[in-house]
Amino acid sequence: MSKLKQFPLPDVGEGLTEAEILTWHVAPGDEVEVNQIIVEIETAKAAVELPSPWAGVVSQLHVKPGETVNVGTPILTIDLDPSGAAPAPPQPAKAEADDADETKGKIGEEMPGGRIATLVGYGPRSGAATRRPRKPTPTPGVSPDSQRVSSVPVRELHVPVREPSAPERESRVTAPQPRQPEPSRQPEPSRQPEPPRQPEPSRQPEERPAATSPDGNGVVTPAPGYVPLAKPPVRKLAKELGVDLHALTGSGPSGVITREDVHRAATEPAVEPTAEPGLVAAAPSRPAYDPATREQRLPIRGVRKAMAAAMVSSAFTAPHVTEFLTIDVTPMMELRARLKDSQAFRGVKLTPLAFAAKAVCLAARRTPEVNSTWDEDAGEIILKQYVHLGIAAATPRGLIVPKVRDADQLSLRELAVALEALAETAREGKTAPGDMAGGTFTITNVGVFGVDTGTPIINPGESAILALGAIRDMPWVVDGQIVPRKVCQLSLSFDHRLIDGQLGSQFLADVGALLADPAVAITY
Repeated sequence: MSKLKQFPLPDVGEGLTEAEILTWHVAPGDEVEVNQIIVEIETAKAAVELPSPWAGVVSQLHVKPGETVNVGTPILTIDLDPSGAAPAPPQPAKAEADDADETKGKIGEEMPGGRIATLVGYGPRSGAATRRPRKPTPTPGVSPDSQRVSSVPVRELHVPVREPSAPERESRVTAPQPRQPEPSRQPEPSRQPEPPRQPEPSRQPEERPAATSPDGNGVVTPAPGYVPLAKPPVRKLAKELGVDLHALTGSGPSGVITREDVHRAATEPAVEPTAEPGLVAAAPSRPAYDPATREQRLPIRGVRKAMAAAMVSSAFTAPHVTEFLTIDVTPMMELRARLKDSQAFRGVKLTPLAFAAKAVCLAARRTPEVNSTWDEDAGEIILKQYVHLGIAAATPRGLIVPKVRDADQLSLRELAVALEALAETAREGKTAPGDMAGGTFTITNVGVFGVDTGTPIINPGESAILALGAIRDMPWVVDGQIVPRKVCQLSLSFDHRLIDGQLGSQFLADVGALLADPAVAITY
């Protein structure tokens, strides 16, 4: 008989509680292997691809594309034994092996206490080598093929998360207020077991269904299990215009949906799709533009929703002060031109942002308050002896701030390489949630948009943010003569609880001096 297994939406870390289903990469009847990408989701941090924890045949999709579900909600059912063969008997294991494996949950399995193991593992990791799953002993009278599905080991998938810095890398300045005792935790309510599911009849993989099928009234609806074929730029365009790809028939090769198909659908009246009972239909189409009101309504969700909440919290929590500095960066630009022609920087995209990142790391040594955190609950100021540098990046899903870990330990060349990799990942929407947490200082490069300066909002949990403006040819006084020079404006917003005017001015002046004359770096 079939062995059905539900795959709940896993916790991808960073305390996220929900995610939106963007795209299914499988359909009912498809065979899947362990670690095969089955769905793309969007959290409040970034888009994430989820792999299958089991091998088998997709039995049912429980969530439509475009829907937002909570962590732990079943989104997919997989038939682990579609052939209906009897499972192989369990093999005896040594007691010590069992004890070692109890703290590491397989994905989707229920752990002691009623918790479900997720992508980031379960329980503490001891650091010991992971045991390789044992091969099952052949059972007399049962062919090896019949045991194939039941004997496939479920691999543990762990999202790499950087371990916290050593205690000596942080110092805490304690405020005079006494620390309040934390309230005792209440025991979590026990999980109620789910009612047993009735097994479904075994099914053989079928061919992919056609894209659409007209009903008796001529209305075209998505066929069961249909996954539209479209390239990522086309999917992005469809999302921006509010076009449902499931309702389109592609005009490209092999039925691929093109940009012209999306534009054509955006200008035609939207038809509300209807689905048969029991089928997971596509999310209903939303018109991109309402001619009656001349308005377009876009849902607030995902990255943009998280960004808005964070900026509002920061703006009304930290008392912002912003200072400005205009500098002549001609020496920096000349050094950049020389380095780009050198062998060491051959093939490296060396940008002014890399110089600004290096200047911030050097200047933070003299003013550590700009690289600190205000701990309201503990009544402490935490001075960080490391720089996890955040770079504000504008993406189609909203503003994100991925981090360069231990940026203060990197050379100028290493910073340039790290910044380029970070930007490429952000443009693709593949920045991992763990790469956007734990920052200590942020740079926003508004100069790439031709903007001279601004008053940036501090990223939550940090104490300062630097805005790098556009570099322009402007008249400048040098030795009493007006000459054309490369000029740039800097602006620094800082938390006045941590940084007073003197410290903020000193830090901004240090950054400006390093950009105006990179040779000053040898004095730090």
